[in-house]
Amino acid sequence: MANRILIYRRGGLGDTLLTFPLAEIFKRKGFEVDCVGNTDYFKLAKLVGYTDGIFSQFPSDLSRYKKIVLISAYRFLEIPNALWVTPFPTESIHITLHYLKSLGLEGIPFSSELSLPPLKGWEGRVVIHPGSGSPKKNAPLGFFKNLYTLLEKRGFKPLFVLGEAEYHLEEELRGFETFKVEKLVEFARLLKGAKIFIGNDSGFSHLAGYLGIKTVVLFGPTDPVVWRPLGKGVKVVFKSLPCSPCFPQVCFHRECLNFSPQEVVKLLD
Repeated sequence: MANRILIYRRGGLGDTLLTFPLAEIFKRKGFEVDCVGNTDYFKLAKLVGYTDGIFSQFPSDLSRYKKIVLISAYRFLEIPNALWVTPFPTESIHITLHYLKSLGLEGIPFSSELSLPPLKGWEGRVVIHPGSGSPKKNAPLGFFKNLYTLLEKRGFKPLFVLGEAEYHLEEELRGFETFKVEKLVEFARLLKGAKIFIGNDSGFSHLAGYLGIKTVVLFGPTDPVVWRPLGKGVKVVFKSLPCSPCFPQVCFHRECLNFSPQEVVKLLD
């Protein structure tokens, strides 16, 4: 059996990025690392050298792997070389630390920044993403419009980015400069060259933080202790209400997402 490891993680972009430190650590330990999940997301890991093979489905021969790390809410594969890790920690610790502890890797350092080469075009831009994988986590669109306007008045160069889940907002954002994300790697390399990123608890926020740019993340119903993006330039805005965090059982009023543009802009100095 070769010195090979398979990491399985399905889910959104943020979920996938939070597993990259595992791949990096195993790679540094001398393993050949393959990953199963969204291949567009794992392509980023391949580009920075954290993984060798990426697959949308399990390879046919699992016996060639010394270990298979299954990050899943369900224990669906019962084979001797499988290590099951739940994606929902039972204690209030960061999800990546939970993964490392579960696999006996706690204390091993990993990179805080993805070393993707930037593309020119967004130098000096403040990139704003008004969406996420769940509308329950999104601050009101009106807040983001007001934030864009305030940033312009303060001399910044804002830009709205829309993922596939936000394409329908294009008409509502007429009059604002927008960019539709269609190719993730291209977007990541453009984002690498930006000045600042502002967004909800979303996959794009995780990507921005991990790319090393100054990133302001608005947390409402989710727990920033667990789900904070990786990266040294990340700043979290969180009201820490008595009822927070509550996700996925969120209330109608969502006071936790009632932010002002001014409090966010203060963090950009």
